[in-house]
Amino acid sequence: MAVLIQIRDAHKSYGDQILLDGAEATLIDDVKVGFVGRNGAGKSTLLRVLLDEEELESGEVIKHPDLRVGYLRQHDPFQPDESALDFLMRDSGQPDWKCGEVAGQFELKGTYLEGPVSKLSSGWQTRVKLAALLLHDPNLLLLDEPTNFLDLRTQILLEHFLRGFRQACLIVSHDRTFLMATCTHTLDISRGKLTMYPGKIEAFLENQKAQREHDRRVNTTVITKQQQLQRFVDKNRGSPKTSSQARSKQKQLDRLQTTEIEVDEATAHIRAPIVEPRQGPAVRCMNLDMGYVLEGGDKLSIASGIDLEIEHGSRTAIVGDNGEGKTTLLRTVVGSLEQLGGGVRWGHHCKIGTYAQHVYTSLPEHQTVLDYLEYKANPETTDQHVLALAGALLFRDSHVKKKIKVLSGGERARLCLAGLLLGTYNILVLDEPGNHLDVETTEALAQALLAYKGTVIFTAHDRSFMQRVATFVIEVRDGRARNYIGDYDAYLYAINKEIDEGERHLKSKKSKTPPPGKPAKGDHRISQRDQRKFQKKIGNLERKIARIDDVKRQLNKEMLETTDAEEALRLHNEVADITKELGEAEESWLELQEEFGESDFTA
Repeated sequence: MAVLIQIRDAHKSYGDQILLDGAEATLIDDVKVGFVGRNGAGKSTLLRVLLDEEELESGEVIKHPDLRVGYLRQHDPFQPDESALDFLMRDSGQPDWKCGEVAGQFELKGTYLEGPVSKLSSGWQTRVKLAALLLHDPNLLLLDEPTNFLDLRTQILLEHFLRGFRQACLIVSHDRTFLMATCTHTLDISRGKLTMYPGKIEAFLENQKAQREHDRRVNTTVITKQQQLQRFVDKNRGSPKTSSQARSKQKQLDRLQTTEIEVDEATAHIRAPIVEPRQGPAVRCMNLDMGYVLEGGDKLSIASGIDLEIEHGSRTAIVGDNGEGKTTLLRTVVGSLEQLGGGVRWGHHCKIGTYAQHVYTSLPEHQTVLDYLEYKANPETTDQHVLALAGALLFRDSHVKKKIKVLSGGERARLCLAGLLLGTYNILVLDEPGNHLDVETTEALAQALLAYKGTVIFTAHDRSFMQRVATFVIEVRDGRARNYIGDYDAYLYAINKEIDEGERHLKSKKSKTPPPGKPAKGDHRISQRDQRKFQKKIGNLERKIARIDDVKRQLNKEMLETTDAEEALRLHNEVADITKELGEAEESWLELQEEFGESDFTA
């Protein structure tokens, strides 16, 4: 058990802000550590110190001579028009087959591996960066908020990778679910000090809470004793007979000290609309076909044959991979997107409030924040409650007087959410409500929705939020939308199982198909030369099928995301052509497999 990094008596500050004040910590070679602390406490600064990008004012960082650090970069290290494979080869100096093998662990293949990396989503680019890390064979990974912008499947894939990584990790994250799944130890930075806790984040937080309660009880006892001693000293210091006792008590009093207790961060308090609970179906989808109407009247279907029913009082999570149609379903249900077929029927007296990008980009720009909130609020809402909710969503003091036209996208999103929560809506349709909220405010929103008596239909990538809020799950996948048989935990289990099976399949392929330059271990009745010949043909076809399949998936994704009718029609035609090509390649692969299996060559 080697010590990789030792931090001794570290001091670092920016102006009056002290980040490190005699901080000490040790990282060893087989421990994964979750690095936590308030925003601005100094986590990122310490990472930069460990990477030699900044220096301490005093103290030292002692590193093992064999330390190899892998750092997950937040900026894009890619060159223009560079493919993921080109980047991996350039960054690591490894051959293409080795880069492709490691990339496969992150499901990078086909156009995802060989197409322009700049065209990939942030989640797929993160997978490329992780593959690059692994190719450098690090024995310490430094990850700074690695789950930012990742969808559920990529988050779980990253967790699987880290659990299988046999070296040390230091992970900065606010995502407790992610830390619980990956880290065995917790490093806390607070008031300039580093504290290593030999346990997971939840145990650390419970211990921290218990320690604060203990300190408060001790402080209460100490303060009571101080008051008693102070009264004795005040009463007896002037008397010759008792002055010596008073001096003795004063010494006791001087020795008594209370423990400084770190004050918890201010917590946002959010109240959802107060509505009367109702029973029965809130909305029904009957043989619904959703998608887009193209120029000329042609229809592009995203999902069809949808039969759903959502009950009043439920909190329904819409789940699925990015690009499958979750937002399209929400927009179709609320009527902001035209139905292609079938129908959507809402119950009587449903008052629907919608939170989505197309809503908060059309706020009245001439109004101030306060004007808008007062307009949206229930007439019975007090000014104090309006200001309290504005403050909870980070509109405090002079910010409530800002004109909407000067607000950023994130500020407009929070303002739209505040307006919904001040209304009288008994149905809330929320598309990624936590995207522009910090951890504490997201937690407060979850708490408010749990107390809400109306109906919630929502999407989110935050697993903790989904697990807390959702009572019902609808999955959008492969052109269908269906009631998921099970809760959100069951859905998480299913995604994990799919990824596990994919990883087992990948390992199986690796064991059957050795890398270039290594002899095959096949049927000894077949000559090695002929065996290599067949395997090369099969391998080439498998790579071709993977490339075609990924092109098809990418085209489908682009087709779902485009709002241009001509572009959608062009993509639709390309999908039809690529599907035909894929079928032909698969037929050839089957023929080769049969021929290879029936061959009876002798060595």
